[in-house]
Amino acid sequence: MRIAMIGTGYVGLVSGACFSEFGIEVICVDKDESKIEGLKQNRMPIYEPGLDTLVADNVKAGRLSFTTDLKAAVAQSDAVFIAVGTPSRRGDGHADLSYVYAAAKEIAESLNGYTVVVTKSTVPVGTGREVETIIRNTRPDADFDVVSNPEFLREGSAINDFMRPDRVVIGTEAERARAVMKQLYRVLYLIETPIVFTSLETSELIKYAANTFLAAKITFINEIADLCEAVGANVHDVARGIGLDGRIGKKFLHPGPGYGGSCFPKDTLALVRTARDKGSPLRIIETVVAINDERKKKMADKIIAACNGSVAGKTIAVLGLTFKPNTDDMRDSPSLEIIPALQKAGATVRAFDPEGMDEAKKQLSGVVYCQDAYSTMDGADALAVLTEWNEFRALNFDRVKKALKAPILVDLRNIYEPAEMVEAGFQYSSIGRPSR
Repeated sequence: MRIAMIGTGYVGLVSGACFSEFGIEVICVDKDESKIEGLKQNRMPIYEPGLDTLVADNVKAGRLSFTTDLKAAVAQSDAVFIAVGTPSRRGDGHADLSYVYAAAKEIAESLNGYTVVVTKSTVPVGTGREVETIIRNTRPDADFDVVSNPEFLREGSAINDFMRPDRVVIGTEAERARAVMKQLYRVLYLIETPIVFTSLETSELIKYAANTFLAAKITFINEIADLCEAVGANVHDVARGIGLDGRIGKKFLHPGPGYGGSCFPKDTLALVRTARDKGSPLRIIETVVAINDERKKKMADKIIAACNGSVAGKTIAVLGLTFKPNTDDMRDSPSLEIIPALQKAGATVRAFDPEGMDEAKKQLSGVVYCQDAYSTMDGADALAVLTEWNEFRALNFDRVKKALKAPILVDLRNIYEPAEMVEAGFQYSSIGRPSR
């Protein structure tokens, strides 16, 4: 089988590489000539552990290739995946579907024989039907079916998520399309991965419902963490106590500075807008969005409070800029709210991130970017951990104290134990736990 993957962003590139690992011939398409040339030379446009090796191996095997020629790629494919961006539209929070619809029109003009057109991008309910209409109006003679096949990839572990998923969701009522999709996912079917077949609309909603539920779970434990601080309880013990209940589960119950990234912020907003437009508002998700936005701003206040209520004229060392470890993604990262707030309060910010500094420099001005964790701390008045990269989990405390003017550490990811930090001589603050 042959497939074309339209878009070589996070979803398209990872999905294309993984499909090729399944033994399928994949051609990835992008309008950006420099990106395609880079991929041909095995230069990845994103940081994802293991992706460069996976791409190189499958290019060498002849199963994976890259091109800017959409027409030729589509004409020779049994299935065409739309994996372009759907960012939040400025002003109203709706998903911007202009890239999806433009891709659908170009695909229509290039179809050759029966083809399954698959929306892999995260799209609001009804998008698949609109894609179908666009293709039908552009090419009334075309023989095709439209399928929804949402992705459930976590940045930093996307390859494993694709290769060993909890489930695969496929939205279509067409038997020919079902047969094609079963063949594409045959490897997963053989290892008894649940394959969930639904209607187009149901499949599209499953993706949004999953992401917004997880966002709500994160927001819930963050609010519980605030209550723990107020009453002297330990949020990690609370999370374990409720997470052992099979109806709740232990995942996504780790407190922090708020969710960010490419999915949760835009997907919660998009579902809120869709629900309002349909006259069925989702009050819970509306509240989740508001609480998460406010939480990021409050984290700067937590750092300022640890510095005796003022950071004016002080230097704050920041470790971690990306919204999570093992990615270079800065989209809606808490650091984008926290650092400007510290600067506005009069602080100088020194920062280090293992992979995210190139992206951070595009969005955060006035920051002193450092070469490693320890150089970030030199002469700083306090240290704040914003992202839980593994290399920050085993810092040399004697070295940290020597580098800092004062042994103040604000841990917004709870990577250290309060009692150990106090014993090591630090003035330690974390999320939802007593200080010792």
